[in-house]
Order: sequence, then C-alpha cells, then structure tokens
Amino acid sequence: MQATVVELSVAPGIAVAAGDTVAILESMKMHHGVEAPAAGVVIDVRAAAGDVVAAGDVLLRLDTAPTRPTPGGASGASAARGRADAGRGTGAPRADLARVVDRHAMLADAARPAAVTRRHERGMRTARENVADLCDAGSFTEYGGLAVASQRRRRPLEVLVADTPADGLITGVGTVNAGIFGKAAAGCAVAAYDYTVLAGTQGHQGHRKKDRLFELAGRLRLPVVLFGEGGGGRPGDTDVPAVSGLDTEAFSRFAGLSGLVPLVGIGAGRSFAGNAALLGCCDVLIATAGSSIGMAGPAMIEGGGLGLFSADEIGPLDVHVASGVVDVAVADEAEAVGVARRYLSYFQGRTAGWEHDPQESLREAVPEDRVRVYDVRHVIATVADRGSVLELRHGFGLGIVTALARIEGRPVGVVANDPRHLGGAIDSDGADKAARFWQLCDAFDLPIVTLCDTPGFMVGPAAESHAQVRHFGRMFVTGASLTVPVLTVVLRKAYGLGAQAMAAGHLHVPVSTVAWPSGELGGMGLEGAVRLGFRRELEAIADPAERQATYDRLVADMYERGGALNVATYFEVDDVIDPAATRDHLARLLAVAPPPAPRSGRKRPCIDTW
Repeated sequence: MQATVVELSVAPGIAVAAGDTVAILESMKMHHGVEAPAAGVVIDVRAAAGDVVAAGDVLLRLDTAPTRPTPGGASGASAARGRADAGRGTGAPRADLARVVDRHAMLADAARPAAVTRRHERGMRTARENVADLCDAGSFTEYGGLAVASQRRRRPLEVLVADTPADGLITGVGTVNAGIFGKAAAGCAVAAYDYTVLAGTQGHQGHRKKDRLFELAGRLRLPVVLFGEGGGGRPGDTDVPAVSGLDTEAFSRFAGLSGLVPLVGIGAGRSFAGNAALLGCCDVLIATAGSSIGMAGPAMIEGGGLGLFSADEIGPLDVHVASGVVDVAVADEAEAVGVARRYLSYFQGRTAGWEHDPQESLREAVPEDRVRVYDVRHVIATVADRGSVLELRHGFGLGIVTALARIEGRPVGVVANDPRHLGGAIDSDGADKAARFWQLCDAFDLPIVTLCDTPGFMVGPAAESHAQVRHFGRMFVTGASLTVPVLTVVLRKAYGLGAQAMAAGHLHVPVSTVAWPSGELGGMGLEGAVRLGFRRELEAIADPAERQATYDRLVADMYERGGALNVATYFEVDDVIDPAATRDHLARLLAVAPPPAPRSGRKRPCIDTW
C-alpha cells in the first residue's frame, strides 16, 4: 500500500527476531506495523521517517544467515516490540475499557444504595429487579442504558450520569418462558420506568428509547411488557429544540402495535399522564394493591383549577377494577410479573403436558332446580387443564366471565354467562367485556369457547339509559368478524338475542353448538312467552286457580318443547352431550381445526382499549 513512514526501529547491523516490528507506516490515518518475516541482521535501510513509499518499495534488507551477536546488547527492533507490548498480559484493563466498565457499573442498583433502600422501605422493587424477574436468566439485552437526561445545560455530565441512569427508562429485549416454549417463541421487548430516577417521568431520551424499542418490537413481532410507574411528561429537559413536544412519536408507535403483538401493562405505585396513556393502550393491564393510575396527577388537577387531591385519591385500584380499566388485580410487583409471564404463555404455543380434574362433577354442576344459581367458574376450571385459567376483568361486567385457559395444553379464550348476576342477562358492560375479549382472541389466533346460560339481553328503561342498543350491537358486529373457531356449549338457558350473541351471531356460526341435558332454548324466556302468547286465553279464564293451572301447563309444555333434547331433534343444535364429556368434545374439535394461516401483519386493525 501507499503510506508514509512514521518510524523505523532498526539500523544496519541490528539483529531482529521473526515478528519484531521494524517499521510503522501511516495510511489513511491508520498506523500499520511492519514485522520482520524471519530472524536476521539488518544490512541495508532504504527509507527514513517522513518518506512516502508505494506498494513494492523496499524498506530494509535482512541477512537471514546465522547471525552473530550484535554489539550493544538488545536490538532496537526488540526494544520497539517491547514498547508496543507494554501493559499487555499484566491484568490491568485498558483505560478506555475501564471507563466503559465503570459507567455500566453505575447503572446497577448497587451503585445507588440510598435510592434502592427507599424503594424497598415502601415495599416495592426496583425497575431492574422487575426486569430481571420477568426475563429468563441471562437473556436480557439493554438498549440505551448509557443515556442520561437531556439536562446538560442545567447540570454537569458527571451529575447526570450519577443521578439519571438510562434517563429513568430501562428498555431492551429478552426471553420469557423459553424453558417451556423454546427461545424461538419466547422473545419479548421490555420497557420499565424507574421511579427512583426523576419520579419515572418521561424524558427526551426516554421517548427516543421507546421509539427504538417499539419499532424493533413491530419488526421482530415481539410482545411488549411495559412497567408504567411514573409521573408523566418531564418539563425539566433543557437540551431539546422543542416547544410543545406534541410531535413525540412514542404514543403513536406503541398504539400502532395493538393487534400486531401482545401488549402487557403493569401498574405499580403511581402512574399518571403519559405513563397512564401508555398503560391504557395495552391489551391487558395488571395493577398492584396501592397503585394509582390517572390521566393527570395532583399538580395537573390543581393547575386546572379542579381542586387539591392526593395521589392516592386519583384512580385507586378498587375504582379501576370496578370500571374495567384493570384486567387483573394483584398484591405486589412479584405477583404482577408472575401474571405477566403467565399471560404471555397463552400466546407462545401449546404446552406438552397437562392434568385435569375429574369430569364427573360437571353432571351436578347445574342444579336440577332450574331457578337455582350455580358457580360457572367451577365449570370453567373443571373443563380446562388444571391451574390453567387466568380470568380477566373479574370485577367488571359481572354477568360475563372472560378468561384465558388451556384444553389439553392448547390455549383458548373462554366467555361464559354468570347466572349469579342478573340471572345471566347481558348488560352493556357485559357486552363490551365479551366483544373486546373476542377481539383479543381473534387478533392472536386463540379459539373461543362460549358457555351459554342467559335469559337474553337486559331489558327495561334503566338498561336502555346505558346505550345498550349500541353496546349489544358490538357483540354481533364483533362476532361476525371472528376468524378463529368458536365452540358453544349451552349449559342451561339460551334465550333470544343474548343467546345468539353468545354464539357469535346464531347457533350455526360456531364450529359446534352442543347443549347439556339441562339446556333450554327459545326466542325468549318461556314464562314470558306464555304470558305474551296466551294472554287472551289466560285472561278469559275467570277462576284464578284454573288460570294458574293452565298457565303452569302451558309453561311445562313450552319447557318440553324448548328442552335441549327436543331442540336437537330439529337440528338447531348439533348434539346434547353428557356434561362429563364436555372437555373431550372440545378437545376433539380443537384438534381438527386447521392451524392459523401464516401472516406478516395484523389480522385486525387494532384491539379496542375498552
């Protein structure tokens, strides 16, 4: 190559060993050592420092015959090589490496003992402890850990490095449940706000880190787990050429992942404003006891002239459980992480092994007395693999139960009517709950099992005041858009439009619609049908006792006609089965359903947040 001679380490008469550096050349600002190809004595030097040499030029010549000792001791070349090797093999790190090692060490919790102690005294974990618990051991790779808050105009860099590690937001990728499903199915993106850094507020670099992570999650199809604790936007960043900051992309990028990859939010402590907005975009929100989640914190509420409130008064857990904002309420962060790992497992594949409870108990699950309530959650837990049921939105839409579960290791979504609330009638909240859950299952290819026991939609002036015409319509519209297999089991009542909605539109939409022997089906509740259909006949009977006897006979006739066994003779349902055979029936049909078609994008534009 063409180069400039920077240094010649030898002179005529100097002995060199093979591999000794005899000259240093500079080309394109890089230094290249020229090594002796063999041992010998320098007999001729043809270049000097500062010379420009071309490819093929001779720098020096060696006599490689047996050499005689050189007067003066060690050769200059050997001495030069010694200088080049100085410091190697001594165990001392290079200065540049030492700086990097030291800087990374400052990210660890051990570097900030006072902040960690305060956190633990509150009964909470650090952000890094949560990330380490979520991801499989040794699998997490952090992005942007060396970023600091954009406040260099206000504070020295060394202070920012010490006080604002990772700009208060830990982002990276790892695996979750790889030991069960393998690494190929276990990838996960993680964003965890660190409340010990500027109260977990959203800084400029943190937004850029989220942009990077969310783009990566979309490109690699990685689910995202977001630990959302924090106070929202940070007004104190000074190094940003912005005024309103309303061109921040993170919210749009995160919302754009809805329906493409599973999104899991974890709320612990206080999550306000921008942090809460991100949590609100998640498919499922897990929140701890004592948490507060709100679109504004105390300062913003006060600034709006709306009064003075403590953080604990704004969006506490009990409010959000009842309103449906929180899907799963837990005791603490450790339980929240465990639920997050479990939730992700339903979207990672089928488990290899399973156990189940004895199925014979299902024969007595529905009382013979048709007006006695029962526990539909017992039915779900018995039909599903043992310990596999994860209920979502337990405290909201009480007449509908929505849960993720497994049948012979295969993940499914379960929607069931609960007769303990309004007799199983579907109200506006229940309709929203079911329709939104169907969207979730359909987006990620989970078959749906519906357990029907409903007298229909809720009726009356009070019910209509909750816009139920529109809310009920949502069940029909969503049901008609489903692409995954639906399997319906009529446990007892299947009346009217509510029953059709539970079957995603009508009884022949599901891959299979079967009933238990306790099943009863009709266009409306049978007692009501008799009162309306035979009103004139009944009114014409003067004797009250005879009128009641006629009414009872007509109702009994209607029950016989609407009984599951009779309905099956008209082929309005596919079969009437032994309740103890329900699990086996569902497993057989799930086994023959074709696997979901490969896709490069989302099936649905998004999953409704509500």
